Amino acid sequence: MTLPVVIVGGLHGDARRRVVRELLDTVPGSVALHHDLSTAAGGTVRRLVHDASGELSRGEAPLVGGCACCALRQDLVPELWRIAADGTARLAVVELWDSVEPRATAELVAAHGGEALELTNVITAVDPALVLPCLANGDDLAEAGLATAATDRRTVGDTWARQLEYAPVLALVDSAAAGAEDLALLAQLHPTARRAETGSGELARLAFAGFDPEAAAAAQHPACALLPQDADEAGVATLVWRRLRPFHPERLHEALEDLSRVAARSRGRFWLADRPDTLLAWEAAGGALCVESGGPWLASLPDAAWEMVAPVRRAAAALAWHPEHGDRCQHLVFTSPGLDREALTRVLERCLLTDEEYAAGPESWKRLPAPLGAFLDHP
Repeated sequence: MTLPVVIVGGLHGDARRRVVRELLDTVPGSVALHHDLSTAAGGTVRRLVHDASGELSRGEAPLVGGCACCALRQDLVPELWRIAADGTARLAVVELWDSVEPRATAELVAAHGGEALELTNVITAVDPALVLPCLANGDDLAEAGLATAATDRRTVGDTWARQLEYAPVLALVDSAAAGAEDLALLAQLHPTARRAETGSGELARLAFAGFDPEAAAAAQHPACALLPQDADEAGVATLVWRRLRPFHPERLHEALEDLSRVAARSRGRFWLADRPDTLLAWEAAGGALCVESGGPWLASLPDAAWEMVAPVRRAAAALAWHPEHGDRCQHLVFTSPGLDREALTRVLERCLLTDEEYAAGPESWKRLPAPLGAFLDHP
């Protein structure tokens, strides 16, 4: 018999525990599994299995190479197999620790669960009043006591953004402090998510709705991400900025600090004139910007290599194919309360090649100053 598994995560600990409690109370035979990474400094990760009536078992998993998340991954599937083998559980609720991101856990369960486990959904628990404070928090996780390893360099803001945007279901808890602006921000950050309020009875059904890890991964890939659309509601705006002309690398570099702080969240894909074959991914939250290679643009690949590219990637490229540039484009999305669309657009437009620079052609572009080169080429 296959055991359904639903993952519940998110930085909002109180909200997350409330969602887990609701699932245990409303799904007969459900069991929750939680790995507490706060004990990692002592060399172990604590594991707790419980149901609606209380604790069922407790144990520890040793750290793997000083990494608490690695210990979780090594212990999680065997423990889920044990619960499945017992034969009494109808649903396993995996409650992630605060800063653990759901994608790696979802892909682990899907890849190694075998016939015993079926990943049926991923839920992020949300207190609407805390969405903006978490998103705007540029502190390193280590400073907040939330790092999962000594090498963990993530920030609170970018971690929360990925937790929020990966899950197809957002479970919202009641919050007297939340207003229309908070709900509008949440809707614009992840417009395709199913938003379910705790206490509505929806979560018990959504826990079994089904989940496709490959589709979820594709939706996060910079080449074919399902980015938000242009919006303006309750003082929150989303600007979708699309252009074909490449960025001048030096002018973009000079504007990066301003562009990383102008919105609570920004993301997308872009290209630089001096490296026309490389799709570059843009991710910013909490004032921290991450720019990295997303692989080659399909237009730069020989025809024979296209067969090795995922169909969803080929389809995304075909939708906006340009006869000269192929799939190369600027597609950046900025979401924030109080967003100044006009000022932001002016900054972005100034970063593009001028008419004269554009007319000089690709060979000339490659000789432009490349201040981002050392960063992007760093292994």
